[in-house]
This record gives sequence, structure tokens and C-alpha cells, in this order.
Amino acid sequence: MPAFGHLLKRSRFRPPPASVLLCFLAVSPLEAQQKTSAVSFDKHIIPLMEKYCYDCHGDGVSKGDLTLDTFTTEGEVLKDRALWDTVMYQVDNFVMPPSKEKTQPTVEERALISHYLDNLLYYTDCSNPDPGRVTIRRLNRSEYNNTIRDLIGLDLRPADDFPEDDSGYGFDNIGDVLSLPPVLMERYLIAADKALDSAIVTGPPVAVTRKFTPSLLKGGQRKSAKERLLKGSEEISIEHKAAFGGGYVFNVHARTENAGTRGVPVVLKIDGKAVHSDVVRGGTGSEFAGKATLEPGKHTFSVTSEAGGELVIAYFLVKGPYNAEEVELPPSHKRIFITDDRDRPAAARIIRNFANRAFRRPVQTGEVNRLLQFFDEAMGNKETFETAIKVTLKAVMVSPHFLFRMEWQPNPNDPASIFDVTEYALATRLSYFLWSSMPDDELLSLAFKKQLRSNLTKQVKRMLADPKASALAENFGGQWLEIRNMRLVMPDKQRFPDFNDALRASMLGETVRLFHHIQTENKSVLDFLTADYTFVDGRLAKLYGIPAVTGDAFQKVSLKNTPRRGVLTHASVLTVSSEPTRTSPVKRGKWVLENLLGTPPPPPPPNVPPLDESDDELKGSLRERLEQHRENPACYSCHNLMDPIGFGLENFDAIGAWRTRDGSHPVEALGILNSGEKFTGSLELNKIILDTKKERFVECLIRKMLTYALGRGLEYYDKCAVEDIRKRLEKENHAFEALVMGIVESTPFQKRRGDGFVEKAN
Repeated sequence: MPAFGHLLKRSRFRPPPASVLLCFLAVSPLEAQQKTSAVSFDKHIIPLMEKYCYDCHGDGVSKGDLTLDTFTTEGEVLKDRALWDTVMYQVDNFVMPPSKEKTQPTVEERALISHYLDNLLYYTDCSNPDPGRVTIRRLNRSEYNNTIRDLIGLDLRPADDFPEDDSGYGFDNIGDVLSLPPVLMERYLIAADKALDSAIVTGPPVAVTRKFTPSLLKGGQRKSAKERLLKGSEEISIEHKAAFGGGYVFNVHARTENAGTRGVPVVLKIDGKAVHSDVVRGGTGSEFAGKATLEPGKHTFSVTSEAGGELVIAYFLVKGPYNAEEVELPPSHKRIFITDDRDRPAAARIIRNFANRAFRRPVQTGEVNRLLQFFDEAMGNKETFETAIKVTLKAVMVSPHFLFRMEWQPNPNDPASIFDVTEYALATRLSYFLWSSMPDDELLSLAFKKQLRSNLTKQVKRMLADPKASALAENFGGQWLEIRNMRLVMPDKQRFPDFNDALRASMLGETVRLFHHIQTENKSVLDFLTADYTFVDGRLAKLYGIPAVTGDAFQKVSLKNTPRRGVLTHASVLTVSSEPTRTSPVKRGKWVLENLLGTPPPPPPPNVPPLDESDDELKGSLRERLEQHRENPACYSCHNLMDPIGFGLENFDAIGAWRTRDGSHPVEALGILNSGEKFTGSLELNKIILDTKKERFVECLIRKMLTYALGRGLEYYDKCAVEDIRKRLEKENHAFEALVMGIVESTPFQKRRGDGFVEKAN
């Protein structure tokens, strides 16, 4: 496993001076990993520094104000973690010694140094791992929109009017950066009103029909599950609460047995007053109706036979108020109003059901009682039942329990307390990881019964197959690959007249569809690098020179016999890593290092002039100008990492179209990585990444997705989980589902510890 610590939160340490140039350079492949428990600083590491470093950084020489021969023990190394963390970074990234130096460390020597420092600086006991902790965090804009959609059944997207979410570690669902500015609280109130106004019908009285089956009828005798028997002078009745005053219709469906031709006389009553009388004849059944004008409130509806005959009752119907406009209530209204009753117990049922789903856990009786105070106050102000419910549900939707993802902790202030997250928290972690939304009824039901963990594999498969899992491609994939930035790019209109908003959408659609295809078909995650197929519509096919594809519909097409493979040659990726007027080998190289290899270069040193952006071709080709730029010693080390990678993509212009010339200069897509590999063009570059840096890519993807799934940056102790997931992927042919299951079953996803900082012991 390559050195891990320097890829994490380097800001936890004091950074070294920008002028420091270190002497190590290595990208250690997985197979070169050394067991360093028997390695000592004085016997193994110091001799290597004497051989490769002291000419510049020891023996009285201190280039870049850096001296290494003053460190003679492990204890002295641990006193300056920041410096040696940077040493490890340089070891992993082939920065020093400069390539012009004839004496270079071997791959094995570099691996030894890198892994020794990783184990020394970031030791963790994988037999007793720290699962870490997650900051309570609010729903981001995407999560809020999706949660409203699934909570009330309307895709309103109210969060589109919210302020942009801050990002951390490349993602906008990180708890440490999701603040709550005052303007956002105001937007939450507006959004709650908008959602509930759209979901709930509170206007003029709406005619409602309620059917009372035999199990709801009082009196008489049970004849069967579908019928009730009335004998002699008995009475069968129901009690119904009229939500509004007005006219109501009372229907009874009845039949007789052995009544002959005389039939059985029936009387329908409302509140004891006869409203209709008739005679039931024959055994097929008849329906009789009576009408009355009622005040709001409870009323008794009944049927009797004054002649003492026998009646078989199938059901009662109560319709009303019949002088109101009859409209079909929308599904969103029915989703909220789970009962037709309109009394306080019904309100409590409605509120509890809504809050259970909104809070993503069972609400307590005390919470329901507090919410009912809003209902009681509204009813006391003569509001309708529906309006009183709406007022109450607004309180639910601006509650921290809805807006924030909270997790119960038995010992919240004890960082040594490690425990499984509750099944409700696990359901929430799952749903926001895969769906960017709240748990559905099936997840919550399993969590309520404490059966989610025992059904985890089945549920993950179900969730990945659900259309809502497209959120993983859009939100994780969109941020990992930085294609969300497509909405911000503005290629120069004169240079790239074919670029417009429609093409922008096509570019974005291609990459999202490839991600979703790999996800839904459980393809190898290596297809992100190697896919010899893609998805294009007519606009993108024209840009790529792919024949026989027209129109707006996306089609899966082969890329064989073309220079394109995987996401690296997608127009979306090539466009977001370009300048408005030209390509940028620097940005493209940086994009590969950060998003495919997980080895982001350090920030540029201050006071270094940027590359000349003028169009004066007398100053040379872009390659020549970049070579001049990195002659500056302060620029060389980082640009030597980025530029060769970017040069390999120079055959693609700033919007991803193929080219062989850049202005008057022929394109030279040649590159030499500072780890020694030579290549020409994107296909050879892609092959090098797959052949020699596959493990780097896989671990980069694991770290990115684990960060997204947890909502926090990774720490040194997470390397145990990353290694376990990597082994699982390797065992299961790098299948996408293995990646997801590895994360879902990992210690940091399943467990947490109490809040507080744990100082690493050495």
C-alpha cells in the first residue's frame, strides 16, 4: 500500500517553508511495499540520506534552508512531523533529487523510505481501529431537494434558491464546512411554506367519500369478514366526524335472506333522525341513500328494521359536504393525511408519521405532544384541520432534527467510547450516500425492527438498482471528476463557436451516463480508465467525429479504433481542465494527479510569475513556453509532475475535439513521467496508468468515495479501512458493487466514537 499519511489533512501540522526543496522522489507501486517494523532510522534510513541527500542538505550544505543531517533519531523526526510529512510526499511523487542528478535512489530504496516514514508518522493498530467521528451536519442543497421530493412526493427543488454550499476535501457534504448562515434559516422557512402549500389542499371544503366496512360497524352480529347481520329491532351504526358543515349523503348497501316477496323495511338515520326509508327485496343487494345538513363535528349514522326482519349489511358510505366542489386530492395530500378522521388523535397520527420520516427515526411521545401545541393553537384560532396540520408540519421542517443529520451517542464527550451507530443512523448514512436523500419506508421499517444490518447486502443491491441511485453518479461522480464545474466554464466564442449550452449539457450527460452504467451493470471500476465505449448524442458525436448518431437521445457507442478511452478523454473532463482560449497541460496534469492518482501537487510558491497567456506565437508553442516557465527552480519540481501528463492530452483542444495542430505549431503529445515512463498520446498515457499505477488509481477512488460516504476528511487511522476495501476490490475483480459494499461494511461507516481529539500515541 503506498504511503497514506501525506494524502490526508496535511493542514493539521505547521507547513514547511515554500522554499524547501527535498531530496526524495518516489511513487512506490503496491508490489514494492516493505514491512518496515524491522527498519531503523539509524541503520537503514540515515545511510540512504547520506548517499542521496547530504550533498545538498547535509555536511555543512543547506540548500533551500534545509538541513537533514541534524536528525539522528526517530524522536527528533517526530518533533518535526510537518517537515517529514513533506519528505514523505516528495518520496511518493518523484520530485527530488532533480532528474539531472546522476545518482538516483532505486525504486526499492524509495519505497523503503516512504513506508518507513508512513509507519513512523502515522502508525495505527488495525486490530483495534479508530472509526473516527463525524460532525453533525446539515443537509446540503442537493440532499435538501431530494429529501423534500421523497418526503412529500413533489419535485419542487426549493434549495435551488439557497446559497451555494461550501466544499471540503472536494465535496459539498462535509460536516466541518456546512455552516448555517442567517440567510439560510430564512430560506428554510420560505421553502417549508412553499413545499407544504404545494402538497396540502387547505382551500374551500372538499367533498370526501369514506367507506365503512363491516369491521368498522357497531351493533348486529358478524356474518363474515365482508358482511354484518342485523336481526329484529337491532341497530347497526358508525360515528363520523364532519370536518366541515354542509350537506352529507349516507349510503347503505344491504341485502335480505329468506324475506320472500314482502321484503324487509329499512330506515336510515342520522343522529337518531330518520332521513330515508325503503324496502329491501331479494338477495342480490341494494343501495339506499339519505341526505341531511350537518354542523361540523361528530355524528351518528345508523340503519335499522322496524318490522323485525333480517338484513345483511355490506358497508356504509358517507359523502360530503356534497355542496362543496368535488376535486381529486393530490397524492402529496394523501401521503400526509394518512387518515380521513379530523380530530386531535388523528392529528397526532398524522404528525407522528410525518415526523418519523422527516427526522429519520422514531419520534418520542414528548416530541409529538410539543408539536401538537402548534396544532391546538391553530385550531383555537378557528383554522381548518388541514391548515392546523400544515402549521404543525412547518415546525417539523425547520427543526434541527430535519435539517441536520444527527446521530445518537451513548458517551458523546468520550473520544475513547467506540460503538455501532444505531440502525436509524445506518439507514440515514446509507440513503444519503447512495441516494442523496432520506431513507425510504423499507429502510426505516428494517431499522425500526433492528433488522437492517442483517439485511445489509440485500438492501444495498436494491438501493443501487433504484433510479434514485443516479444521485451517486451526479453528486459523487460529478464532484470527484470535477464535471460539476461544466456549468461555470466559458470557452472563448470566437475560438470555439460550436460550444453552447446544449453541447455543455451533452458533455456532462456523457460522463454521468458512463458512471451510472458502470454502477448499474456492476462493471469494474477500472472501466473509468479503460472503457472502450461511451454514451453520446448527436451533438457530442459530431464533436468526436462519430458517424451515424443524430438527435438528442444518448446512444452507447464503441470507441475502438479511436484515441479515446475512459473518462480521461471525455470532453467534459478536457473542458473543465482547460483555459477559455487554449488547453492547459498544467491543469490537465494536476487533474490526473488529484482525481485519478490521489497525489495532488503542493500549492505553487508565492511570488512566481504565471505562464505568459499572450497569443504571440513568436514566443514559441505552448510546450516551449511551459518548458521556459519551469526553468525557474521554484517551479520545476511541481511542473515536472504535472506538465508531462498534460502534454499527453494535447491532441484534444480546449473543448475536447481532436486536433493535430495548435495554431501554426504541430501538436507534440510526448511525455516522460519523472518516474521514467515515456509515452506518446492519450492511449499510451492511459496504458501507463493502468499498467504501473493501477493500485494508485484504485486507492484514490476508494479514498474519494469513502470521504463522500462519511462526510468527513480521512485521517491516518482510516488507512486500515482503505486497505481492507482495496483487498476486497482486488478479490472481486474490482466490481463497483464491491467498492460500495466495502465502504458500507467498513469500520468508519458502521461505527463511530465520541467527540474529542485523540492524540496519536508513539
